[in-house]
Amino acid sequence: MEWSDLKLFLAIARLGTLGAAARSLGLTQPTMGRRLRALEASLGQTLFQRTAEGFVLTDEGATVFAHAERMEEEAFGLERELAGQNRQLDGLLRLSSSDWFGAHVLSPVLAEFSTTYPKVVIELLTDSRLLSLSRREADIVFRIAPFTETEVISRKLLHIDYGLYIRRGLPHPEAGDGAGSRLVTMDEAFGGMPDVGWLQRLLPKAEITMRSNNRDVQATLCARGAGLAVLPRPLGDAIPAIEPVDLGEAPPGRDTWVGYHRDMRRLARLRALLDLIIERLAHQSAEPQRSQ
Repeated sequence: MEWSDLKLFLAIARLGTLGAAARSLGLTQPTMGRRLRALEASLGQTLFQRTAEGFVLTDEGATVFAHAERMEEEAFGLERELAGQNRQLDGLLRLSSSDWFGAHVLSPVLAEFSTTYPKVVIELLTDSRLLSLSRREADIVFRIAPFTETEVISRKLLHIDYGLYIRRGLPHPEAGDGAGSRLVTMDEAFGGMPDVGWLQRLLPKAEITMRSNNRDVQATLCARGAGLAVLPRPLGDAIPAIEPVDLGEAPPGRDTWVGYHRDMRRLARLRALLDLIIERLAHQSAEPQRSQ
């Protein structure tokens, strides 16, 4: 049994179709199908039930899946351990953050780091997905929720204040009303965000005209006069075409947390970058803590 075949098996089990699994591994669908059939033949077991909705694990497949996941974790653990022992300030660091945070908060610090350590390649992924540290989808992750994984070392990095903005020169609404005002807010998938409920409570009669899960897009729409938008202050205050609106109560702010896998704590380039980020962004000193 080849480990590469088990990686293929895990991709199909997790994604449910040959096509999606093939794309995730950079293979073709016929290749995936051929290798799956060969794996099942070598084991003498049918690992998946083929249904209209996709591939579903059989009982035998579920047994293989449990062992394959443990083998995968060992492989990732070996990779992290070896990477963590690399003390050279060169190589790749992969970071994950939200779009606006990466563009307006992290980018100046990353540019400064790059001038000091030009041999370290920074890859910044601005993705709404929660990328996995254990699978090395990212080396350092910034997010607005505390980390709960026991293998992650994390700390609260900073608190971000938010504000309500409108295109400069347009009339400001009054709290408790909002009739005649238009809103640019988060899309329905992010309807539980604190600023969405805050807008509905402070401006109950305002009309939602635009939605986006991208804060930069919201800021651009606001600057073009599409409507009022709640934006992070580092983003909103930097745009000359918009101005803050005072409703007597500020929108709820958000904490930003940073985390990395404990196996990477000896990686010199990770420590150097994290130290600079904390020095430039953290409002107060705090010792790193392992997530509980």
